[in-house]
Amino acid sequence: MAIVTTMRPLVSLALPEKGATRLMTQLLLAIVGTLVLTLSAKTRVLLGPVDISMQTLAVFLIAAAFGMRLGVATLLLYMAEGAMGFPVFQGTPEKGIGIAYMLGSTGGYLAGFVVMAAIVGWAADRGWDRHPVKLFNAILVAEIIMMAMGFAWLALLIGPEKSWQFGVVPFIVGDLIKVALAASLVPAVWSLLKRS
Repeated sequence: MAIVTTMRPLVSLALPEKGATRLMTQLLLAIVGTLVLTLSAKTRVLLGPVDISMQTLAVFLIAAAFGMRLGVATLLLYMAEGAMGFPVFQGTPEKGIGIAYMLGSTGGYLAGFVVMAAIVGWAADRGWDRHPVKLFNAILVAEIIMMAMGFAWLALLIGPEKSWQFGVVPFIVGDLIKVALAASLVPAVWSLLKRS
């Protein structure tokens, strides 16, 4: 029988050991995480006809730094903020707000962010965030699942051909760059911490 080893993600270095202070620190980190997600959603890189946000990179980094529990909790808080009508998503408020926006063309991708955070956070909890190749593989799997969820939802709305053409293809190169960047940054931080 294999023993599952759980290691501590980066954020554990800043968390108090237990008690109300730990809970308050986690809540504060989750709120800061939602602000980072909002800023990353509003930060766009223009690559021809399609704008690419920095949001997937933010999800990768938050999940890798926070671990699965706090990472998923942060994403769920972010989704709750969006559902309540706060303009936290890339197309809000211009393209709508709240649940109506979340059930629109980006709905599958938004749900995929939560799954992505769970996968990357799970990997970080097992120490994969210290190894670029292992972390790259976990983030790539998370990216593929998120894109599949986004594609499937969008295909229900506009058909599979248009969904592939407008919802997947334009993002492949940019998202692969973000996967590689996240898989490099987090282990680099661990390396710096080991030296100090």
